[in-house]
Amino acid sequence: MIYSFPPIADEHSQVLILGTMPGVRSLEKKEYYGHKGNHFWKIMFELFNHPATDEYTTKKQLLIDNHIALWDVLQYCERVGSSDNNINAEQPNDIGQFYSKYPKVKTVFFASIKAAAYYDKYIGRTEGIQYHTLPSPSGANGWKTFEEKVEEWKLIKKYI
Repeated sequence: MIYSFPPIADEHSQVLILGTMPGVRSLEKKEYYGHKGNHFWKIMFELFNHPATDEYTTKKQLLIDNHIALWDVLQYCERVGSSDNNINAEQPNDIGQFYSKYPKVKTVFFASIKAAAYYDKYIGRTEGIQYHTLPSPSGANGWKTFEEKVEEWKLIKKYI
């Protein structure tokens, strides 16, 4: 069984980005999007014109400073490797409780189609919240270039 991380959020968070479950490298590093091949942090630095860094504290602060929360749809699951396609025996996080704790969150961005599918399966869409699915920032997502991903992820800035 593998477990997700607690959310990165504060009382000013307006946008929630939801992944599915941390990959193997992220779990080893105990950091969201810890695999160097994943473009998540590179995209965030690009969106907010911030110099890139490997310092995790700075990465988390970038999200907080821009009113962005980050979490995963799943609390725990069984999975071999990092692929969402290998997830079994999954259980969702209590996202309803998250919304109660962070009531300013009115927009959710799914960081992949799989994250949206698990959300719909276990949580369901909530009235009063807008939902958008973005292309996966994973380096394994070769359907889009980095530049195309950045273009689509820019939508986040409209809601903060």
